[in-house]
Amino acid sequence: MESVIAYCVKCKTKREMTEPEAVYTSAGTPGTRGTCSVCGTKMFKMGYTPAHDGVPKPEKVKRTRKNGKSNGSRPRKGKLVIVESPAKARTIGKFLGRGYTVKASVGHIRDLLRSQLSVDVENNFAPKYRVPNEKRPLVKELTKDVAAAKEIYLATDADREGEAIAWHLMEATGMEPERVRRVVFHEITKDAIADAFAHPRSVNLNRVNAQQARRILDRLVGYKISPLLWKRVRSRTSAGRVQSVALRLICEREDEINEFVAEEYWSIDAKLASRDESLSSDKRQFVAKLVQIAGKPAKLHNQAEAEAVVKALESLPYRVSNVKSGERRRNAPAPFTTSTLQQEASRRLGFGTRKTMRIAQQLYEGVELHSGERVGLITYMRTDSTNVAKQAQQDARAFIAKKYGDNYLPAKPPRHKTRARKAQEAHEAIRPTRVQRMPAELRSVLSRDQYRLYTLIWSRFVASQMVAAVYRTMRVDITAGEYLLRASGSILKFNGFLSVYEASAAEKASDAAESVNIPPLEKGDVVDLLDLLSEQHFTQPPPRYSEASLVKTLEEFGIGRPSTYAPIISTIQERGYVERADKRLHPTDLGLVVNNLLVEYFPGIINADFTAHLEEDLDKIADGERDWVSVLEEFYKPFDVALRAAEENMPKVEVGDTPIGEACPKDGGELVLKFGRFGKFIACSNFPECRYTRPYVEKIGVLCPEDGGELVARKTKKGRTFYGCSNYPECDWTSWKRPLPNPCPDCGGLLVVQSKKAAQCTVCRHRFDLDSLPAPEKQTTAEETSAA
Repeated sequence: MESVIAYCVKCKTKREMTEPEAVYTSAGTPGTRGTCSVCGTKMFKMGYTPAHDGVPKPEKVKRTRKNGKSNGSRPRKGKLVIVESPAKARTIGKFLGRGYTVKASVGHIRDLLRSQLSVDVENNFAPKYRVPNEKRPLVKELTKDVAAAKEIYLATDADREGEAIAWHLMEATGMEPERVRRVVFHEITKDAIADAFAHPRSVNLNRVNAQQARRILDRLVGYKISPLLWKRVRSRTSAGRVQSVALRLICEREDEINEFVAEEYWSIDAKLASRDESLSSDKRQFVAKLVQIAGKPAKLHNQAEAEAVVKALESLPYRVSNVKSGERRRNAPAPFTTSTLQQEASRRLGFGTRKTMRIAQQLYEGVELHSGERVGLITYMRTDSTNVAKQAQQDARAFIAKKYGDNYLPAKPPRHKTRARKAQEAHEAIRPTRVQRMPAELRSVLSRDQYRLYTLIWSRFVASQMVAAVYRTMRVDITAGEYLLRASGSILKFNGFLSVYEASAAEKASDAAESVNIPPLEKGDVVDLLDLLSEQHFTQPPPRYSEASLVKTLEEFGIGRPSTYAPIISTIQERGYVERADKRLHPTDLGLVVNNLLVEYFPGIINADFTAHLEEDLDKIADGERDWVSVLEEFYKPFDVALRAAEENMPKVEVGDTPIGEACPKDGGELVLKFGRFGKFIACSNFPECRYTRPYVEKIGVLCPEDGGELVARKTKKGRTFYGCSNYPECDWTSWKRPLPNPCPDCGGLLVVQSKKAAQCTVCRHRFDLDSLPAPEKQTTAEETSAA
């Protein structure tokens, strides 16, 4: 039997057992018995080990109480339901009513030990699970409830993680499988709960094994590579099977940007006018773009080439060579999946992935309505499926016909294709549980963020069941010698789904660009040249990833699953590998160093294609097509070879701390920017001789309107950014909105960012277009003024 570590009551610390023996208690609970290797005291440790496989399990003995009655004869009664969260428990409890006791596990109740690998790679990757100390009182209470209940319903989430939590509950509380019923639902409504409890099933071990394999894979990568990074780079660095691939994508994009060489090009527009005198001067004018020269695409590389073309066009006649009119349809978008919800919430609401999932969880678990009823407002929010239940489609169609009219209703209920390589299980898309609950009716019972996210989900779902928007299009080709110019535009003819789901800012800008005036023209018409406009452009590098675009890329590669996108992105930021600035993800120096080492020494593992292949194997485990141990074996053999090579050859890389240009007030040493467990902080470079530290604050280059101190960006405990004076607590000025260095053009007061396009004065309350504000002048602090 492998060595066992247990607590010695005499030594008062953990010791290795001598001659450990796998046994079962009279109640049938597995444990290991032995003696302390130091003092010889008898030791006992609860829990199952692989050595128990060959030990017969004793029959349960009825215990006799002092009054002579047997505990074993006490009749079990009642129905126990276990869910993950207290909020979910409250909502479900109201639906189930009397006869049911609903308890919450508060997430996972068992996991691999934090202090060690907890995976026996020599024994079929057997995991070693443990109930964390903070969960032991809860597990003890649940075990009593389980022992007293006649029927047990495990109502954890519908995904693989929820299936694994259900299995861990069985294992940790000693549930007999014959008493356990697994219920699954995708929305927390009375009908859905009733249907789920009417059709229970057993725990799906294939899904449990798929989740267990994922957990072990992540543990192997994290616990094997991270210690190597501690020695070679810096303490508290870490690697992750999926997070490191996400970091690689961000770093490779940064390399593309750094290596990008901008190329100059020119465009030419001609301002033309129809000769139809029945139209006003404005209605006759339109703009055409040069698209071809001598039958080839117009490519003008410099100003000289552009000027030569302009000179030639000035003396040529212009004639309409082709007119094409028609219709263009913009189809309704699919209802939300996890990734598309995160992307749209980022683009439209400015939410990060973690915030989006937190608020969606609240809407799913239940909100108390005006009637006093507590109900889930949306379906399960971790899904990669665009399927919609037939009843939900029928309700949506009836709602659309009544509110918007039959002409907004497609002949057949639409079916949308998912973009995911393989949608996990038979989930539904994210939708409102009842389409008749319009956002405006719920505004008073929802927080601001809950209302905004629910509105986005509700309108997207309703739009997905509506007809396409229709545009009237027109394209006019105009010939001038060997040059071809083109004017094209479109006008919204029928709004369709756009009546409920407003176009995004980018779509609106595109529509505005296409909605140009084109007068009635026919082939052969001669038009007059009014002006020629040439403009210089430069090609742009690819943009850095935002949280939304990174999620989209991960999904396109088939990396990760709906429940993992938010943790992946938050982890690489918490580790200090990536910083979020201007809503874009920038790799830090530490992130670049870690990525370079991982890619060099683990190229086959920190790899998008390899990670996607592993996801497919996990899907096959969940479907019962593959054995989870064989998948781990295929992964571990090459991984172990790469790990040994890295241990021998990986160099030590120093990631220097960044000086901030200030002297330490204690010993005069140089102050540097460091990254610790809780993020950035400033410390003396002479550590450990000098232990001076102070919090890191981001100066924004704006002076406090009250005392002239520097305004800095700070964060609340929940991570929300606000702005305050650096002289706090002497000055307590704060603002949730980012201050601008420009003074108000009207009164000279402080301007703050009001929206993406507008600023507002905090004194006179006047609003200004951000683009119209003049370049700010450098502001002088009170200290600089007094020094001068």
